[in-house]
Amino acid sequence: MAIRIVTLGDLLLDVIVRLEQPLVPGDDTIGVTHMGAGGQAANVAAWAVELGAEARVVAKVGDDVAGHFVAQELRGRGVDVRGPAGRRTGIVVSLASAGDRTMASDRGSAPDLEPDELEAVWFECDVLHISGYALARAPIAAAADRGAELARGYGATVSLDLSAVSLVDAAYRSRAVALSPDLVFATEREREALPGIDARWVVKRGAEGIEVDGTEWPAVDVGVVDTTGAGDALAAGFFVGGPELGLETAARCVAQLGSMP
Repeated sequence: MAIRIVTLGDLLLDVIVRLEQPLVPGDDTIGVTHMGAGGQAANVAAWAVELGAEARVVAKVGDDVAGHFVAQELRGRGVDVRGPAGRRTGIVVSLASAGDRTMASDRGSAPDLEPDELEAVWFECDVLHISGYALARAPIAAAADRGAELARGYGATVSLDLSAVSLVDAAYRSRAVALSPDLVFATEREREALPGIDARWVVKRGAEGIEVDGTEWPAVDVGVVDTTGAGDALAAGFFVGGPELGLETAARCVAQLGSMP
């Protein structure tokens, strides 16, 4: 039986721009663009299905043209999409250049997800993966807590990706510790910013690979096109097949433009 993965967080519209040269203020710059469904929770779910798992994303998506577009795309990829409708779908613009990326994020209605909008059956799974962005705002932070409670009722592992060191303030730390995840994905800087969680850590070290349980796993050598979504692909692969598959999946992601398979 395939592993069942549920993700909780954002389902957004991703607009990715790969720059052929640095931006010039007040002038035009040539770029290659890509548009599609995105958001950390959505990315993990899409990669999980690509690897043979069953996946569901729980998110509040706007009842607008963009929301219908991203939900339809994700369902077309085999992901079950659940959650209440919001007012406005968020949009993330990612500028990719020289293998790196800079993002401007508008999360729309995603942070408005309320605990009482969740249905218990959505969280019948083997793994619940929570985006760190869900802990950065209310009321979705409380919805993440409720989702973890429901998933644990089904015997699930609760996983958290810290997402960005810029998110880690006092409220975020308190929420992350209270969540008490079983598994945490984080960069080295994110882990240093959030001590005090007794969990299994997957430390992301970029081109140097990952560290898990004190063992270093080297990254797969690949030509980097766009790093958007690499950590999400890593998480999906890790859930399905452990560190090696996680790194292989991350390599597939960075070798293309866009965050989904």
